[in-house]
Formats: sequence, C-alpha cells, structure tokens
Amino acid sequence: MAARPELAVIVLSAGLSRRMGSFKPLLAFGSTTVIERVIGTIRDAGVETIRVVVGWNAGALTPVLDRCATPWVRNERFTDGMYASVQAGVRSLPPDVAAFFLMPGDMPLVQGSTLVRLIAEWDAEPGGILFPCHRGRRGHPPLIAFQYIPEILRETPPGGLRELLGYHAADARHIEVADPGILADLDTPEEYRYWSET
Repeated sequence: MAARPELAVIVLSAGLSRRMGSFKPLLAFGSTTVIERVIGTIRDAGVETIRVVVGWNAGALTPVLDRCATPWVRNERFTDGMYASVQAGVRSLPPDVAAFFLMPGDMPLVQGSTLVRLIAEWDAEPGGILFPCHRGRRGHPPLIAFQYIPEILRETPPGGLRELLGYHAADARHIEVADPGILADLDTPEEYRYWSET
C-alpha cells in the first residue's frame, strides 16, 4: 500500500492485563507476538506513523518495539486508566497529522483491509469519526479527525473516550466491514485460546 504520512495510529499497550493474568502484548500469536502482529497489520495498510503507548511492564515491551523500529511513548499515569493513555498518545502525534486510528494493542485479528477501507472512506469524505462495524456491531479501530484532539487533551470525561466521542455522534459514520477481528479483543485466557486457535 502507498504510504499515508498524514494518517497515524495510536496503539494502546499500557494496561495491567489483569484479567488475562499475563502481559498481553507479548503473548505468542501464530509465529509472532500480539503486538508485532498489530504493528504488521498497520504497516501493511500503508500507515507508517505509529505511536505505541506503554506503561505497565514497559521494560519488557520497549525492546520489542525498538527491534521493530516502532516509536513508543510512555504513559506515566497508566494506573489512571485507558483515557490517560489516549491522551499520552495524542500528545505525541506530529502536528501535520490529519486523523488517527485508535487501536487497542490486544486486537491482533483486525485485518489490514479494514484500515484500508476506512482510509478510502476518509479520502472520499475527510473529517468526523469513522467506526468499523461488523454485522451491525461497532468495533475498533475508529479513525478520528485531528479536530477533536484539543478536546481530548482538555477533557477527562467519566466515561472516557467513548463518552467524549458520544458528544459528537452527529459526526460519526459507521462503515460495515467483513472483519470479525474488529470485535475480537484478548481480555481473558479463554478469549486468547479461542482467537489464537481460530
């Protein structure tokens, strides 16, 4: 795919992995790890501006990211929850970024074709918030226009980014994709076993 320097992806990988019981980004997934699979999918879609937000267990994760030549940013407030990681990632983006995907680091089954589809929809009509949907269910990663960044950095809504984006529901577009991976996060050992064997 052609490179898209005006687009970025923030990968959220700072969490405690409490329900999994082991560090999700470095779990084996096929011939690689969860985080390397996510990064590979992003690059296959032509997006090279990547920021992986690290926090808990960063000492184990950052050498892998460095080996993959993937920039990372540390969220010192990772115990405050996911929204603090969103803010850390957004703060690190280059000023010329027009929009960014927000990708949980535990979703290795998202297909590159889904990102490509959302980019095509963005090209046809730039702006707003694009959500991938599978069989009517909204998933990840959304593609979020740069215009919302000041508000993301300024606000800390109780319901996190979901609540903040909900304020702009009129700006949202839902793009149907043939990709069940947009709904497949790895929160528990049972989910990990299921999706890694699928």
